[in-house]
Amino acid sequence: KSSVAKAAAKKLGFLYVDTGALYRAIALYLLEQGIDPADGPAVAAALPGIKIGLEDTPQGQGVFCNGKDVSGRIRTPEVSMATSTVAAIPAVRAFLLGLQRELAQKHDVLMDGRDIGTVVLPQAQLKIFLTASPEERARRRAAQLKRAGQPVDYSQVLADIRQRDQQDSTREIAPLKPADNAILLDNSSLTRDESVAKIVDLVRQQRDAALA
Repeated sequence: KSSVAKAAAKKLGFLYVDTGALYRAIALYLLEQGIDPADGPAVAAALPGIKIGLEDTPQGQGVFCNGKDVSGRIRTPEVSMATSTVAAIPAVRAFLLGLQRELAQKHDVLMDGRDIGTVVLPQAQLKIFLTASPEERARRRAAQLKRAGQPVDYSQVLADIRQRDQQDSTREIAPLKPADNAILLDNSSLTRDESVAKIVDLVRQQRDAALA
């Protein structure tokens, strides 16, 4: 999802915003500070000491936490599971909501996240609910981890994805679900380039219709 959204944003000349990476950065910070991601009061107390941002680096857009580039450390299975837990805490969602909306006000953005069309940007001009089967997503994530030189257990990656989907779709705050007016795009059988092309076409169609 992130690689497709990032490539589509580049083709369109939009700012790419991976909101999941922002939550991951918070989860990583908590883990490294020894704070239980499920301890709501402790997490809320830690938030004032966290500064999250997106900056351009020689490798592309980087995710920074308190001035440090954490882009390469936020994609582990441990951080993924902690992120799902952290994202269910209302204080965390409120903490990041302003940053996300500010980026959308200042730029043409392609924002990637699990509650963008329903909560963060309910007035977005185009909403795409990009999905794929858990098995295909696990295959892609396992390949990503392998390329990064991390140990990979496909069955565990698949189990983690299913657990995270369950957590995210059943949480009380901003559950994972498509917006009523979102376009559903299942890319289980599409290549990365095909997925990018479909998204770019949808954006251009929307832009043409708005100008008509």
